[in-house]
Amino acid sequence: MSVKHFVFAKFSEVPEQCFLLFILILLMFLVSLTGNALIALAICTNPVLHTPMYFFLANLSFLEIGYTCSVIPKMLQSLVSEARGISREGCATQMFFFTFFGISECCLLAAMAFDRYMAICSPLHYATRMNRGVCASLAMVSWGVGCVVGLGQTNYIFSLNFCGPCEIDHFFCDLPPILALACGDTSQNEAAVFVAAILCISSPFLLIIASYCRILAAVLVMSSPDGRRKALSTCSSHLLVVTLFYGSGSVTYLRPKASHSPGIDKLLALFYTVVTSMINPIVYSLRNKEVKSALRRTLSKKILLAPG
Repeated sequence: MSVKHFVFAKFSEVPEQCFLLFILILLMFLVSLTGNALIALAICTNPVLHTPMYFFLANLSFLEIGYTCSVIPKMLQSLVSEARGISREGCATQMFFFTFFGISECCLLAAMAFDRYMAICSPLHYATRMNRGVCASLAMVSWGVGCVVGLGQTNYIFSLNFCGPCEIDHFFCDLPPILALACGDTSQNEAAVFVAAILCISSPFLLIIASYCRILAAVLVMSSPDGRRKALSTCSSHLLVVTLFYGSGSVTYLRPKASHSPGIDKLLALFYTVVTSMINPIVYSLRNKEVKSALRRTLSKKILLAPG
């Protein structure tokens, strides 16, 4: 009989360690939610930021909020509660949303790189080629690809039978630890997950690399040092976010199965679900004068409108 209920493994048998990790993750989660919500609010309420670059940044903030909310609350509950169980349907739902937001972010980061390529390599045609309709289409494609891949992967994984054990050696319902609990030979399923990861993680990454190669070539032929510095400064935040997100994601999903370790997988999971989502708004707010100014205006309005 197939397992209908799963249980997340304990992080540690020492309650103090679990409590400390709970506090740490909770603080990072709150910083991530607050930072991404403020950036999205600042962009939506400040007309000066209604440009393609900030439109994509607002979408990235919404994705980060969904990404963390799909995983962290249950993770926090499992750390300090004996109620570490999750139903098969609940696990499938969590996997879908985690995959949906994660793949959408991969695609959106590629769209952001394309936007920077157009702005730097084709500045005279930028306004017409990156108009509102084009930006909306790129965002919709990013979200749509994430939804389709999330549905396909989740349905494919949960069409399998799970005969036990029912303990998930992870913080949440991620693809590799769930596959490890399936009955029989899962080599074909693992191959399908790997191919999907190659297509959905590597393809956007290659587009990002291609965009930045063209950007670098364009920057190198600029005669003005100030022009080169300004062009590169608009890309630095995005490059840092790409490095953090793709670095941890690639190590997790694209390395050989033989090198997988539950302990390392958990640490990587914490990094790409909590740490990167917390760092992203900090990176964009600290390195971008327009975002900082918009955040100050937004916060000033909120303070003035606050009762009392």
